[in-house]
Amino acid sequence: MTENDKPVVTRGGPPPRHHLALMIWLAVFPTLTVLQLLLGDLLDGAPTVLRTLVLATIAVPIVIYGLMPPLQRLRVRLIARRS
Repeated sequence: MTENDKPVVTRGGPPPRHHLALMIWLAVFPTLTVLQLLLGDLLDGAPTVLRTLVLATIAVPIVIYGLMPPLQRLRVRLIARRS
């Protein structure tokens, strides 16, 4: 058996940084856009720091618990399909 005949093993470890960066961007950008559209008028007169605090407090759990797990599963499926 040569090295080229070895089966491809998909790692279950953490994604490379460029994959993680893309997944985070794909989750964060639309989340912040939707939150800005929904809460923009409500937070219009708020200081920037308060506005950022409110948006981050809402966005981070949505991204971490709601959007990243499906994106990670999609990444694994895409990588497995390639091999």
